[in-house]
Amino acid sequence: MSRIERSSSEAKKKLTLREVCVELNISRSTFYDWRAKGRAPRCIKLPNGELRVRRSELDRWLSAREDQN
Repeated sequence: MSRIERSSSEAKKKLTLREVCVELNISRSTFYDWRAKGRAPRCIKLPNGELRVRRSELDRWLSAREDQN
């Protein structure tokens, strides 16, 4: 797999809620609080009720919150 294909497949990767919370160092309840307030990254709700976040969406969401110093 080429580097471009790997980056593309990583961007399409869907993270579990646990993976997102570990990366952000937050609790699940904090994530749900942010989600209820419209402050969390966009999620995909699966038919079984579980949530996923696209890697590219998490990266975009984080970039939008960087300090502009």
